[in-house]
Amino acid sequence: MSKNKGLGKDFGSLLPDDFDRSLLLDKKDRLYKVAMTEIKANPNQPRKHFDKVALDELAASIKTYGLLQPIVLSPEGDGYVIIAGERRFRAAKLVGLQEINALVRSSEELERIEIGLVENVQREDLSPLEQAISIVRLREQFNMEYKDIAKRLGKGLSTITNIVRLLQLPEKARKALETKQISEGHARTILSLKDSPSLQEELLDGIIKKGWSVRAAERFAADAKQREGVGTPTKLVVSSQYLEKSKDLAKKLSAQVNIKPLRYGGRIEIGYKSEKELAKILDDLMK
Repeated sequence: MSKNKGLGKDFGSLLPDDFDRSLLLDKKDRLYKVAMTEIKANPNQPRKHFDKVALDELAASIKTYGLLQPIVLSPEGDGYVIIAGERRFRAAKLVGLQEINALVRSSEELERIEIGLVENVQREDLSPLEQAISIVRLREQFNMEYKDIAKRLGKGLSTITNIVRLLQLPEKARKALETKQISEGHARTILSLKDSPSLQEELLDGIIKKGWSVRAAERFAADAKQREGVGTPTKLVVSSQYLEKSKDLAKKLSAQVNIKPLRYGGRIEIGYKSEKELAKILDDLMK
């Protein structure tokens, strides 16, 4: 909001109570009440499905509290096209609103905002989460597909989607990434355990408190997936030559020997029935 420099500090007291103070704002900052009948959806809107339950909940909120965030429109023909806020627009129609609060942006203004967001994502000092937020804004506010955003930024599509996925991190992990307690590689490994919040927290604690490297974090995640049955890891098998060697070792130790392959490395398990057997196994291994 502009401060109306040069008008004097008592200027506000000269205005009538019913004066529309938004007229004192720069045109681009003014909120307009636009008739619902003058607004149409953007045909390039990437979101084609709107969840009915969530839409009904938003409609109920608008009915109780009003529209808390204006939609963004751009002039087109005799009316306007929605740039951002189609979900709010649909919910407002459900409530039966005849007009809606909106910010109106020209195509030139939108282009400047879009360029600013693109430049923002490319800044070297921007954190991964800040990049993710800017990318999501490009998608939602300008109806851009991730493949188009990737092209604009000169990055691969997988790079863009991986950055955006960081927003799915648990809050504690997001804060750790923002404060650089963990790296982006650590964060992606934590995301790989999204089906188990408890394992995510255990992994995060290991990274922060024990200083686990990304490779160590990946080993923990792979082991945890097999142990807990999280996700759908690829079935791993042991080659026949190592199975034969494990049988030879079992004969030598007079104990059961199992090889457990993991995504990164694996483990050898040796069973024993008593402390006496354990002592013998340890002695044989030390020979």
